[in-house]
Amino acid sequence: MARRSEPPDGGWGWMVVLSAFFQSALVFGVLRSFGVFFVEFVAAFEEQAARVSWIASIGIAVQQFGSPVGSALSTKFGPRPVVMAGGILAALGMLLASFATSLTHLYLSIGLLSGSGWALTFTPTLACLSRYFSRRRSLATGLALTGVGLSSFAFAPLFQWLLSHYAWRGALLLVSALSLHLVACGALLRPLFLTEDPAVGGPGAQLASLLHHGPFLRYTVALTLINTGFFIPYVHLVAHLQDLNWDPLPAAFLLSVAAISDLVGRVASGWLGDAVPGPVARLLMLWTTLTGVSLALFPVAQAPTALVALTVAYGFTSGALTPVAFSVLPELVGTGRIYCGLGLLQMVESIGGLLGAPLSGYLRDVTGNYTASFVVAGVFLLAGSGVLITLPHFFCFSAPTLKPQDLVTEALDTKVTLPKEGLGED
Repeated sequence: MARRSEPPDGGWGWMVVLSAFFQSALVFGVLRSFGVFFVEFVAAFEEQAARVSWIASIGIAVQQFGSPVGSALSTKFGPRPVVMAGGILAALGMLLASFATSLTHLYLSIGLLSGSGWALTFTPTLACLSRYFSRRRSLATGLALTGVGLSSFAFAPLFQWLLSHYAWRGALLLVSALSLHLVACGALLRPLFLTEDPAVGGPGAQLASLLHHGPFLRYTVALTLINTGFFIPYVHLVAHLQDLNWDPLPAAFLLSVAAISDLVGRVASGWLGDAVPGPVARLLMLWTTLTGVSLALFPVAQAPTALVALTVAYGFTSGALTPVAFSVLPELVGTGRIYCGLGLLQMVESIGGLLGAPLSGYLRDVTGNYTASFVVAGVFLLAGSGVLITLPHFFCFSAPTLKPQDLVTEALDTKVTLPKEGLGED
């Protein structure tokens, strides 16, 4: 285990970035492209589309709600064995799914088993990356998360080609082999011991302090609000365009335009997050506000040129807020608490992601169009921006750069009384 007084801001950290790049591709690239299997499952099991949709939904829910488990295990044993075990579970779930004879088998194999594997990989990897970087943290996170966008382009046609040549069972076997590369990604996560680590205690002590830490709780509320409206265009933009008499193919192509802008936004925001002085939360508030405004303007735009411009703006700003959202957390809780903090944050904010799309669909059913859906989605992001203003040092333009040991002191400004025996065990 490497021992450092503060994050090295490079060195082996770039290998961790490479690991996070492929890991984000193998988790979220697979999830985003899994709709290719949708039609095959409907035909093979002769089930309703709504029931088949639960396969991916269960997988996403398990991945997000299981994040604290992956974080706690990483705090106890380090990220390397946890992520490698998660890769084995993700591959095993896809392998067993290839032998499924009912939707229940797919719920259990892909939804529960692979979802559990994804829960053990994504959060520990990003948390490990945050511990390796300080001044370049936003750029490193932005580069790592570009794997999601690039793999979304590559995996959809790849999976379709596999289906046409090997049918869905053979395709799942090959996706299982692809997922097994998560084990190699986990092997690259060299544990890093920082001098602040002994001060933060074990998982129990960290969780207790986080639940009493006001800035962390407010940040969790902000990201939950942001998450509620964030994904609405990916779910309902094509349907909204078809209501405006667009053909399905150009409407779907507009999502690809958003994905390209998303990629550019992640890299640009990562660079700006490290170059612009002051708290990263200010940059996050800017991108969140612009994303909310672009969402609220979608119903107003009618001309194709205006819709394309709004889609580019939404893709860039929504992609730009992603890396800085992960970079704000270490500033609030310190790198010593990043595993537990990120896991707890992802579990709570997933509530917004799960409720956003059904709420948008409900508003469409009630009003007969997507005007209210996009406006309400924008309002959720603007509300999240308002909460971000309450974070510490937001309006302080001359605050000195905090060192890791200062972050620990600030993160523990609220003292929590714990039983001595429990602390000893941690």
